[in-house]
Amino acid sequence: MSSETSPQSPQRKPRVAVVFGGRSSEHAISVVTAGAVLRAIDRAKYDVLPIGITTDGRWALTADDPERMTIADRSLPSVEQLVDSAEGGVLLPVTTPASREVVYTEPGAVPKALGEVDVVFPVLHGPYGEDGTLQGMLELAGIPYVGAGVLASAVGQDKEYMKRVFISFGLPVGPYAVIRPREWENDPAAARKKIVDFAGEHGWPLFVKPARAGSSMGITKVDDLSGLDEAIEEARRHDPKILVESLLRGREIECGVLEFEDGPRASVPAEIPPVSAHDFYDFEAKYIDSASGIVPAPLSEEETRRVQELAVEAFEAASCEGLVRADFFLTEDGEFVINEINTMPGFTPISMYPRMWQETGVEYPELVDRLVQAALRRSTGLR
Repeated sequence: MSSETSPQSPQRKPRVAVVFGGRSSEHAISVVTAGAVLRAIDRAKYDVLPIGITTDGRWALTADDPERMTIADRSLPSVEQLVDSAEGGVLLPVTTPASREVVYTEPGAVPKALGEVDVVFPVLHGPYGEDGTLQGMLELAGIPYVGAGVLASAVGQDKEYMKRVFISFGLPVGPYAVIRPREWENDPAAARKKIVDFAGEHGWPLFVKPARAGSSMGITKVDDLSGLDEAIEEARRHDPKILVESLLRGREIECGVLEFEDGPRASVPAEIPPVSAHDFYDFEAKYIDSASGIVPAPLSEEETRRVQELAVEAFEAASCEGLVRADFFLTEDGEFVINEINTMPGFTPISMYPRMWQETGVEYPELVDRLVQAALRRSTGLR
């Protein structure tokens, strides 16, 4: 990129493409997150380009209208509602890092260059966005981006390999079993027996979940054998690979990690209390009924210090960058067990990650700015 168009040049502000939506079951939550980021980003400091990915995978230049990107009357938003032309699209370069131009195309029209993008803020959740696929495309294009790289994104999305990484680094992980696609397709009886044997060792209830989904999509709490097949099919509706976990009795604790110039730091932790109308902290509790966590969590100084240490260790173990929300159980015997990390956690101002950082002293607009600035400082490629 020439000096005339450098982000540091006084001729223009850095351009931030906020990319959201996508093909995963978390499409609507991504739209809500993008609305919050668009509302908070400093327009005096950055030029902003909102780019939505529709549910069928088309890239579209969308309306810059955060007010239409909310959950209203229990109705979920979509990228399609923000696109003026159903057939138009946006193409990002994937062939040469020397050119970062975004080109807008419409049927029968000459493509129109919209200028260069200096950094992408990808607020996609789930497969086809948070799992390393988009990150790989941006690496090929030479465009810096907010958040985890290819490897960390993939590890953070696949709960099986996430747990394997944590175990290899000596982090405490709860009991789990995995049913791979071919296991269920080739011999469902053997796959079912594997789960029943797991329950025999660790007890009921079990949680059956998609291995590579988020926002509590597709998760079922199974109290006995009678509900197992239905739970498996519900999980496989989101992902052909499923994860089975035993119930860990204790408190749900979360902790945010943010990368500063001198390295990652942990926020004050939060606690997710039991939700009376729900068996567990599911999608409805999180996003429709807006169940709220306790920030900061009522922990002792020693417990707070320990969960912060573990959160940063998990961040480093998975080679994360930018931000992570680490989720734990504080068991009845006083031990922390890590459940998972989220490399692009819920990011509205009322989401747990921003709330934890607000309580730590970093307000939401500053949080957005810190992530963009960190991405601008970071090169693409091996690092």
